[in-house]
Amino acid sequence: MSRRLTTAGILCFWMILLLPAWAQKPAGGWKAGVARVVITPEQPMWMAGYAARNHPAEGKLHDLWAKALALEDETGKRAVLVTTDLLGFPKGLSDRIRERLRTGQNLSKAQVILSSSHTHSGPVLKDALYDIYPLEPAELAKVADYTRRLEDQVVALIGQAVKNLEPVRLFAANGVTRFQVNRRNNREAVLRDQSELKGPNDYAVPVIRVEDAKGGLKAVVFGYACHPTVLDTYQWSGDYVGFAQLELEKGHPGATALFFQGAGGDQNPLPRRTVPLARQYGRELAAAVDRVLEDAMRELPAGLTTAYTEVDLRLAPPPSESELAKMTTEGESYMKRWAARMLTEKKQGKPVLTSYPYPVQLWKLGDQPLLSLGGEVVVGYAVELKRRFGREWFVMGYSNDVMGYIPTHTVLQEGGYEGASSQMVYGLPSVWDASIETAILQAVTELAGQAGIPKP
Repeated sequence: MSRRLTTAGILCFWMILLLPAWAQKPAGGWKAGVARVVITPEQPMWMAGYAARNHPAEGKLHDLWAKALALEDETGKRAVLVTTDLLGFPKGLSDRIRERLRTGQNLSKAQVILSSSHTHSGPVLKDALYDIYPLEPAELAKVADYTRRLEDQVVALIGQAVKNLEPVRLFAANGVTRFQVNRRNNREAVLRDQSELKGPNDYAVPVIRVEDAKGGLKAVVFGYACHPTVLDTYQWSGDYVGFAQLELEKGHPGATALFFQGAGGDQNPLPRRTVPLARQYGRELAAAVDRVLEDAMRELPAGLTTAYTEVDLRLAPPPSESELAKMTTEGESYMKRWAARMLTEKKQGKPVLTSYPYPVQLWKLGDQPLLSLGGEVVVGYAVELKRRFGREWFVMGYSNDVMGYIPTHTVLQEGGYEGASSQMVYGLPSVWDASIETAILQAVTELAGQAGIPKP
């Protein structure tokens, strides 16, 4: 009897001794790995985003980065989020990267998000927005070389993030900050005279906290729906987005901050055009994220669901040959270049696009939906999706392919830059068909059903 008691006592002793280690074990079984790489061009190159620029870059405010967060749930299913200081991934580059990940990492399109911050202080990429830049052959060669190296860097980055997988806990919550301004409804020139701003807007700051086995901050993923267009200089930078990430990483040594752009196609940071303003907005966004990190966040169970589709978005009939000829002599220089190219292709008998394969992707991290949409999505999509599915949804734009602006039906009818002329800036042969919003919302609803999220 005493021997049994002694054995029981020894077992109790070891259970008490090991209890702190059990308490530190991450709940739910998530694993995460993080990696990062500098993608700042090593030579002067043409900068992406502004047609008014007339020469290549002249240095940097801070480095441009590509960062990756690899996730693995308790069943071993994986997904990888890549965030970058780029204007946007063009389809060709995105497709090549994702095909290499399919064969090299066994990751499907549904399991990979290639996200861009849409900074207007990053480099031009191959086959993206060529009509707005007067690129000579030597500059085109630089662009092609940089794009090839970037492809290799992103593939290697994801491989490193997967190798770095370790036990973690995930948490999610929404914050808020309010420096975005709807540029379609508020004139920048008279903004200081206005006593109120007109919408629609989405001031949410979605945040995902990645906590290591000891409870320390390993990574923070955060977003905001606002163009990184504070700066229009000739220096490389992530704009306010870059300053926000620097601020968070300074305040949390050892942690990696990853930013994703929301449905900010028609949202601008106003006022703008100075480096101090870019730093200010970066600090404001970082402060919003820090408040969420310090507050109560919802822990996410270690279950991962991924779904992906490509919707054939129809395009309206293109301009006639006579209309194109007229456009070659009128308007902005980039519109003239676009019209001349379209006219040449028309005379050569090249087929004209009548639709475009548009990427729609949905992840469910535990019980947290994360929707990613391609293109420059206007804020009306986030407003409508949150009305239908709930305001806690995280909505990303500028993911996997940035082929043009994605207007709502209302914006398309109103026209203007986001609804009409921007499609030509991106090289599309015409504006979108009136069915665009219905087609995208239907695709999201179908993916939500696949992910087990109730239909609205």
